[in-house]
Amino acid sequence: MTQSAPDIVIDVAGLTKTFGTRTVVKDLTLQVRRGQIYGFLGPNGSGKTTTIRMLCGLLTPDSGTGSCLGYDILTQSHLIKRHVGYMTQRFSLYQDLSIRENLEFVGRVFGLEDPRAAASEAIDSLGLRGREDQIAGELSGGWKQRLALGACILPRPDLLLLDEPTAGVDPKARRDFWNQIHGLSAQGLTVLVSTHYMDEAERCHEIAYIAYGELLAHGPVDSVVRNAGLQTWRVSGEDLYSLATALGKLPGLELVAPFGASLHVGGRDHAAVEAAIAPWRNDPRYVWRLDEPTLEDVFIDLMSRKKDNFRDNAS
Repeated sequence: MTQSAPDIVIDVAGLTKTFGTRTVVKDLTLQVRRGQIYGFLGPNGSGKTTTIRMLCGLLTPDSGTGSCLGYDILTQSHLIKRHVGYMTQRFSLYQDLSIRENLEFVGRVFGLEDPRAAASEAIDSLGLRGREDQIAGELSGGWKQRLALGACILPRPDLLLLDEPTAGVDPKARRDFWNQIHGLSAQGLTVLVSTHYMDEAERCHEIAYIAYGELLAHGPVDSVVRNAGLQTWRVSGEDLYSLATALGKLPGLELVAPFGASLHVGGRDHAAVEAAIAPWRNDPRYVWRLDEPTLEDVFIDLMSRKKDNFRDNAS
């Protein structure tokens, strides 16, 4: 096992992975602490899943070094896998077995001493009691999600990987799921989760934003927002579409995006932003208010500055 601080679960530097002519992950360096919920965000095809798999020994990087759970990701990946629970976006358990049968089967696969007792404990801890004899294929998306999570934590992993686990799940089920994740984190389980939802990103202890293979920002959410250096104005009034069209053509404005009944306008060069919006500041049709940038504002800005190298390679 490699030497690292006992509270650091993942510690990697310079990870790079290429498939054909595409560099899917480029020179990635980060640390994840024990018991942390670490969120990965980015557009489709940005390298989130590839990053998670390399961090945890499920995929070998082309270059770079590091450790996961104290094991070297290059030479001891087989040991890492024994301590990882992986929940994919697609439900992967047996549709024609009941909740209890699925969990007991997973327990036997992992060689647990008493699969039936382990399954019963998982049923209780995840609120599945009373549904244990329901066929998995007949469950709603939210209940399937709970079952999949139960199967992942059944062998008591030290690290849990969640690949967009709440896609297509209703808001209440998403909230219940995140309450369960925070409960597991409080017990010392480390969680890596990829998501497209900003409200879920804000539930993470730290986040990393990856676009087209590069890590653009990472840290606690408030730190990521603060370090972006964005000045953001919230505009309300009539005919915001026409205003957005006009503002979108001006230099200095890196963010022009509708948010409900208002418009977010901003950029990093505060003087340029002020100059761009000046002709409309006293227009009686609009109300301008200087506002704190949101996490979504930051990500829109990051995306506007990042070149889509995947599309370039494909052309």
